[in-house]
Amino acid sequence: MVHKVQGVVARFKGAPVTLETILVPDPGPGEALVDIITSGVCHTDLHYKLGQISDDFPFLLGHEATGVVSAVGPDVTEVAPGDRVILNWRAVCGECRACRRGRPQYCFNTHNATQKMTLEDGTELTPALGIGAFAEKTLVAAGQCTKVDPEADAAAVGLLGCGVMAGIGAALNTGGVQRGDSVAVIGCGGVGSAAIAGAALAGATTIIAVDINDTKLDRALTMGATDTVNSSENDPVEAIRALTGGFGADVVIDAVGRPETYQQAFYARDLAGTVVLVGVPSPEMTLELPLLDVFGRGGSLKSSWYGDCLPSRDFPMLVSLYQQGRLDLDAFVSERIGIGQIEEAFDKMREGTVLRSVVEL
Repeated sequence: MVHKVQGVVARFKGAPVTLETILVPDPGPGEALVDIITSGVCHTDLHYKLGQISDDFPFLLGHEATGVVSAVGPDVTEVAPGDRVILNWRAVCGECRACRRGRPQYCFNTHNATQKMTLEDGTELTPALGIGAFAEKTLVAAGQCTKVDPEADAAAVGLLGCGVMAGIGAALNTGGVQRGDSVAVIGCGGVGSAAIAGAALAGATTIIAVDINDTKLDRALTMGATDTVNSSENDPVEAIRALTGGFGADVVIDAVGRPETYQQAFYARDLAGTVVLVGVPSPEMTLELPLLDVFGRGGSLKSSWYGDCLPSRDFPMLVSLYQQGRLDLDAFVSERIGIGQIEEAFDKMREGTVLRSVVEL
């Protein structure tokens, strides 16, 4: 059976998105059909629309999603119809060298649904991050579904599907922030704000938010930042050092992903400190650092993929913390919108006036 649903498609590079009829097949082996409840509007969706990830147009956008499993294919045991799930874009294979070494969060062979969703004329769609959640239904690999408590607010917990998990994981998993640490976060959009929340959750005592936008800095204080630095007015390296006894922060997280912000992160950390890159650079960017400084400062330079998360472990744990009142995921939901308001949400994202617009289906 083929399901006809409405979905948001980016047909051409840079063109406005359109609401189209999407054909979604029933699940085959290892696949799940999911009725989407909510989906956050993430910067990654904008990158897809602008052709900054690949040229495999047309794209079915959306990926930060919660939904209800409506059907599963043969041999699927992870989830069953009726399960409330958060979708993820790293269904681990269980067989690659990372999985065999007990490090499935670094799986090198993550996978998506085998069957294709199409437009009515048969044109195959590329779902954003293998999900395509700006649609009433989507088809994913069953391993992309993580079962969670259905009582949790779908709009809030669905953001764990990408940006919020990336930021929290950059602090907790990649950065290994500990009680009493000092942490600086450069860039206070959705991912950076989540990194601040993750550092606070870990017990960091000094959390420095760095941005060029005072509105974002004020918001960072509500997320757990103890200090703010407007880097358009102050040298962020000197300011971070001044706030950490002259030494630099134990962990510096670059949530922007530009050569200049990475250099700031590199020099704003303490000796033997850790730099975490979670902001996504564009392909043409290059970095130049004196190799002697890399050697002489010691410590760790890390990249954080999806917050180095393991969805089956991290999503339920963070949902539980949210339900206990220890992690304010509601604060990331700036507005709830309809499926026809994606372009307006992209505009607000560019203006920096929202953390997340969340589509409710």
